[in-house]
Amino acid sequence: MRWQRRRLVRPAVIAFAFIAAWAAFRWSTEPVTGSPSALATPPAVQPTTAGASVDPTATAPATVPTSPSAVPTTASASSGPTAVPPEPAHSSATARPGRPATAPPGPASTGTGSSGAGASGTAASGSGSGTGRIQYGRTYSGDGTFYGATGAGNCSYDAGPDRMIVAMNRADYDNSQACGAYLAVTGPTGTRITVKVVDQCPECRPGDLDLSAEAFAKLASPSAGRIRVSWSLLSPTVSGPVSYVYKSGSSQYWCAIQVRNHRNPVRSLEVRVGGGWRSLPRQSYNYFLSADGAGCGSQLRITDIYGGQLIDSGISVRPDAVQSGAGQFGLPG
Repeated sequence: MRWQRRRLVRPAVIAFAFIAAWAAFRWSTEPVTGSPSALATPPAVQPTTAGASVDPTATAPATVPTSPSAVPTTASASSGPTAVPPEPAHSSATARPGRPATAPPGPASTGTGSSGAGASGTAASGSGSGTGRIQYGRTYSGDGTFYGATGAGNCSYDAGPDRMIVAMNRADYDNSQACGAYLAVTGPTGTRITVKVVDQCPECRPGDLDLSAEAFAKLASPSAGRIRVSWSLLSPTVSGPVSYVYKSGSSQYWCAIQVRNHRNPVRSLEVRVGGGWRSLPRQSYNYFLSADGAGCGSQLRITDIYGGQLIDSGISVRPDAVQSGAGQFGLPG
């Protein structure tokens, strides 16, 4: 009996052991699909737009400010005095066929006045035939042509109704010293007219004149196109005293001064600085320039090509305003 029980138990133990070993083998080879922490924390759900794919590795874009106050702006300029302003653009020569709009400046002609101070508006006596390319008492000759002159041009004068005007050849323009000069011009038939220099003709040869159409018509038929002329410098009586204009953009930091309504060509302009006079360089557009503002608004002294002088006070810095002086140049003596 005991022998029979022992025969029944031993196979059962062997079977149990076999089952346990098989189970252990299966457990050790089963792949692990996740950890408890991974199973416990579900992945975050990314909100998406309908139909759009999601890249789980993409980083969120930076937030773009939409409020105007959030956008940085450039600091505004100081409201205090500015540095020396750039030179304002000047008037260019009237364009015409075969003629450049502007011409390069000629050699500077600054001139120096005498050291004595005169009464405001009083002309000092002048003498001689003058200094510069064109001189009093001499006769010049060249070709005469014409263009649609208005009074404006390299001399920086305003356009006006007077059409008895002329553009001077580049050489005799003399870095704008010829501006405002009056010429007696004689044509091929002996007819003589008086014209005022208001412009420059860069391509004209020394002695040539480019007249307004109206002035040319008094000397010859416009159909002639080009004629021979002779001319000389005048010192005519003009109405009223000389006048002054401060250029657009002038201030205490930078200024340019023009002389108008002068009987004789102006050789130099000086400004009172401290206890002396400072000569300003002449520009090809017919202004005298103070690049650093020295003397702007101070007393002025002008000298014509014969040495005659005028001193004027009270000419303030008022850009584009025409301000009258107190006197006029006299005849060459």
